[in-house]
Amino acid sequence: MGMAWGAVERMMKLQEVICRALAGSLTWLQAADILGLDPRSVRRWRARYQAGDRLALYDRRHGPSPRKAPAPEVERVLRLYRERYLGWNVRHFHRFARREHGVQLSYSFVRLALQEAGLVRKGRARGRHRRRRAPRPCFGELLHLDGSDHVWLTLRPDERQTLIAVIDDATKRLLYAQLWPSESTEAVLSALRIVCESAGLPMALYTDRASWAFYTRRAGERVDRTRLTQVGRALQQLGIEHIPSYSPQARGRVERLNRTLQDRLVKELTLHGVDTLEAANAYLRDHFIPAYNEEFTRPPADPASAFVPAGDVDLDQILCQAEDRTVGQDNVVVLDTVALQLAKQPGRRTCAGLRVSIHRHLNGQHSVWHGTRCLGRYDAGGRALTLSAGDRPKTERRQGAYKPGGRRRPYLDIPPHLAPRRRRGPRLPIGPKA
Repeated sequence: MGMAWGAVERMMKLQEVICRALAGSLTWLQAADILGLDPRSVRRWRARYQAGDRLALYDRRHGPSPRKAPAPEVERVLRLYRERYLGWNVRHFHRFARREHGVQLSYSFVRLALQEAGLVRKGRARGRHRRRRAPRPCFGELLHLDGSDHVWLTLRPDERQTLIAVIDDATKRLLYAQLWPSESTEAVLSALRIVCESAGLPMALYTDRASWAFYTRRAGERVDRTRLTQVGRALQQLGIEHIPSYSPQARGRVERLNRTLQDRLVKELTLHGVDTLEAANAYLRDHFIPAYNEEFTRPPADPASAFVPAGDVDLDQILCQAEDRTVGQDNVVVLDTVALQLAKQPGRRTCAGLRVSIHRHLNGQHSVWHGTRCLGRYDAGGRALTLSAGDRPKTERRQGAYKPGGRRRPYLDIPPHLAPRRRRGPRLPIGPKA
């Protein structure tokens, strides 16, 4: 075993001073002063010397560390980052290197190695201290929804897409993420539909003040709670509190999520050669979201879940575009240039002048409603579809109003026990003629 001369000289000095202290010619405090050590350190050196090891007093810091990383492995990591992952942040690269390439080095060692090689810059000093808002205690108590407009597909640099993401406040769990051509009402309603079906109904939703979320009279003013958007109307019907954000700092959690996704997701899509929305959304669903939740999800402070199962709630009739219209004299009602011809309704001579509600569903189909009665269903082009048994009111199904050849009651909109009875004339006494 080769030793440096300085280490040998120090070992000889330690041995001499400890031997003199053991012989009684020096006190242990004097020995500590001579060696320039703490008395506790001197006692540890004495214990090693008395153990009888020949190299007990050798300072092992002057030799190679048994935990030193092998040079070929370090060179492989640096070459891997330089050739395939240049520009990735260290934590993202370290996770991929361990999973895809079997790298066993720690994150701290990889970060220092990349910084010393000049491949990664050292982090700049943080700004002034800010105190973050404490997260909600229960899973599903508060969700954040936001859209991020960005060039997500670098293989198509002339196009920008919007990523709609939904994250839980208590656990940082990514519940939904999908790329859309733009941040539209349809995209937001589709995201809410998937979240409500998979997890349940949350207690509150936190969003910015985009046009699809709130109506604002003037820029910078408070939102108008009396005029609801399509999303606001759907959330009100589902009993979900809608909370507006008045600054980017207030929605810091979802802003940090967008920053992470813009850094990691873009690089992973480029690495795998993804250049279409369909392939990108498939990669998000099958690979990225599970890996993200595995790395970033944390347990909630309260194990109880605040999500409420949707149960019998008809999400298709709530999470849609609903507009009120008046039927024309030709029994036609129009929504965004799509003309819907109403068929003749049982118990009604005409539908002209009737105030109805038109629903444009997420699958592109339309339906016309008058209260709880469905007057017709149509495809995206306005062609009539066949009504199902579930579209008929219970009173009509019980009375057989739609049964061919069946007897129809004149009061179909009123339950049978409330319908007025037919008047009859007075009965004549039965007896012999006068």
